[in-house]
Amino acid sequence: MKSACVLGLSAVCALGVAGCSNSSTAPGSSNDGSVSGGVAATVNGEPISEDLVTNYIESLRAQYGLTDEGSWGQYLAASSLTPESLRENIINSYVELELMEEGAAAAGIVADDATVQGYVDSMKSNYDSDEKWQEALAGAGMTEDEYRQEIARQLVSQEFTATFESTEEPTDEEMLQYAQMYSSMFNGAKRSSHILFSADDEATAREVLERLQSGELDFAEAAQTYSQDGSASNGGDVGWDKLSNFVTEYQTALDGLGKGELSDLVVSQFGIHIIKCTDTFEPATTTADDGTVSANITSVSELPEEFQEVVKTAAKNQKSTENYQAWLTSERESADIVINPMPEDVPYNVDMSQYSATNGLATEDNGTVDETITEDETQGTVPEGGEGADDAQTEGGEGEGQDGEGQQTEGTE
Repeated sequence: MKSACVLGLSAVCALGVAGCSNSSTAPGSSNDGSVSGGVAATVNGEPISEDLVTNYIESLRAQYGLTDEGSWGQYLAASSLTPESLRENIINSYVELELMEEGAAAAGIVADDATVQGYVDSMKSNYDSDEKWQEALAGAGMTEDEYRQEIARQLVSQEFTATFESTEEPTDEEMLQYAQMYSSMFNGAKRSSHILFSADDEATAREVLERLQSGELDFAEAAQTYSQDGSASNGGDVGWDKLSNFVTEYQTALDGLGKGELSDLVVSQFGIHIIKCTDTFEPATTTADDGTVSANITSVSELPEEFQEVVKTAAKNQKSTENYQAWLTSERESADIVINPMPEDVPYNVDMSQYSATNGLATEDNGTVDETITEDETQGTVPEGGEGADDAQTEGGEGEGQDGEGQQTEGTE
């Protein structure tokens, strides 16, 4: 579970922060009104307020545009959920959060005030003035103290879950299993190098390209001589596209190259690129009786080294997750957990007899259908987030990207 500390305020709120709400009735806010009141559940005597659960569900509805009763009922039916079962899913997530915090406290894990303040100051620096910062906080339905508390909680969560990291090396069988899983994702991957020129130096870029095409220049040597990107010292290598996020212009040009081929001059927001595709990966495949083609990896060694590292990390992360889940299951079994009945007047309650699921989509009497979200998306979403949350902002800022090892390099996004 990675920290959400580098997320923008709206993203932190979307992850289910207790103080977040688009209304002034968020629990813990300065205008602490009551949405539904009462206690939804208790964990070892610690209460989980009904308002906390209600505000989270209402935030979920707003996030997916399910604010009217019809679309909400359709979503629940199509997801094989009821207001009661959804509420229980959310409560269970808060139960696990409470157990995690109790475990961290027992382990003596606390957030360092200076570190927490560093995250607050970093986020605050994105705004032109304190007034803009306070407006952003208000828009997320939280105070600066609440934001600071959330960062502290995320740091504690991150440090505590790290105690379950596995030091055991995955077996050959486990590595092969993950290699087979990942090989389809890596299929068609391309490794590339590039030479980056400033946007106003097209003449030099064109001259270098012509010399590369004639064989007069070696690409790696030319990158070391001319490139303004941090990858120059490595011959311009920026790794595999499946392990990186390149700007659209770069990726589009790379998609059109075969192994050993050069691009024409490619203009992006970072300047002018000359791109060379240095390697490709296409695993062996098998075709099923129904015509389905799938990757057929028989040995981890068939993957490039960088992909082998991804596979190894995934296998170890799985063991760490299993360790944490085993602890969590044990804690749940020994904890005193009481979930109270759902109040009838909560705003997300609807009469589910009006809705039914057909072919994965819910329909009303008039046949209207709506897109759905899987039940998994309502579980485990409070507030840790998932590993590698896609919405997290990467360090380095505009003009930087990742190379094949996950390092920041200029010229790629």
